Amino acid sequence: MFSYLPLVLRNAVRNRRRTALTVASVAVSLCLLGVLLALYRSLFYGSDTTPGQAMRLVVHHKIALTQDLPVAYEEKIAQIPGVRAVTRLRWFGGTYKDARDTKNQFAQFAIEPQTLFDVYPEFRITENEKQAFLSQKTACVASRALAEKLSWKLGERITLIGMPITLELTLAGIFDDPGVSSVLYFNWAYLRDSLPVGDDHRDMAQQFYVEASNKDVVSDVARQIDDAFADSPYPTKSEPEQAFLLSFVSFLGNLKLFLAAICGAVTFTILLVSANMLSMSVRERTREVGILKTLGFSSGEILGMVVGEASLIAVAGGLLGCVLASGLCAVIAAAMKNAPGFVSAIKGLSLSPLTAALTLIIALLIGLASSVVPGLSAARTSILDALRYNG
Repeated sequence: MFSYLPLVLRNAVRNRRRTALTVASVAVSLCLLGVLLALYRSLFYGSDTTPGQAMRLVVHHKIALTQDLPVAYEEKIAQIPGVRAVTRLRWFGGTYKDARDTKNQFAQFAIEPQTLFDVYPEFRITENEKQAFLSQKTACVASRALAEKLSWKLGERITLIGMPITLELTLAGIFDDPGVSSVLYFNWAYLRDSLPVGDDHRDMAQQFYVEASNKDVVSDVARQIDDAFADSPYPTKSEPEQAFLLSFVSFLGNLKLFLAAICGAVTFTILLVSANMLSMSVRERTREVGILKTLGFSSGEILGMVVGEASLIAVAGGLLGCVLASGLCAVIAAAMKNAPGFVSAIKGLSLSPLTAALTLIIALLIGLASSVVPGLSAARTSILDALRYNG
């Protein structure tokens, strides 16, 4: 079969413009397919969980994330065997400067300064900055990614306008986060004291972040926490931090089905484009097929050359598509590097060797599938019918 490779190559570039456009169409489609497969893998099967995330749990209300939990839960959680540290957390969501500028939008959380760095041991901050954060009620700390984005320096005055209060904060420290997130933490006690007396949120928290003593006890700790509050008016749901972040994907609907449907549509479109191009090419060479048969070429050899030509074009488009997909994944990952929440899973988006191999296999299968009908048609054409063809 390989002895016919020069003939296959010659047939593939017979109409160079059509072949180039077909390869480009396949490449663009497979680029999209490769990115979708990489996104699917990153979101649902990625191994981007950091060592800190592997030992961290998020405890929230069992019914809905919008419902609060009593801050008294913190002391009870801390007493559960296997819990190394726990801190309460509340989202603030205030406006910084011009809200119309997306650069000014970032995550803002009220936490306990004393336990923040126990629950997040991977955060790196100088001891002086840490002590300044602990000693000043209006102090705050920000990730380096956020500080650099907004050109903040130590001592920066930061005003967050919220409902119904406005917070005046002073940047006491800048910490390095391996997750490269854009986030600001400030003192939960400052938020509590700023809220009006009688406000329902003063003694309530949205979540508790729990650091387990080791990753082997995480599931057991989660079970014990939920069991401890199962019969209370505020039942809890405890889950690993990465799972909690990915739970936000459910707000978009069945994303797995959505991505799978797009992948299927893209694959079917490539198949149609490739089959149409190959049908035109084979039809133009009908008389040549008859001549080849008179020279002794069998029907199987004719079919093999058509299949080889389609596979060659499809794989060429697949290789180019993988290169484009790799570049596009890098662009998406760079754009998402400061994104909060479940989007953090996309920060490491890349076209892995496995995903690239799968994309190329799909390209090859598309080439094989698209060549079946025109290949069989050419192979079954009799010599007389082929030589009579004037299309």
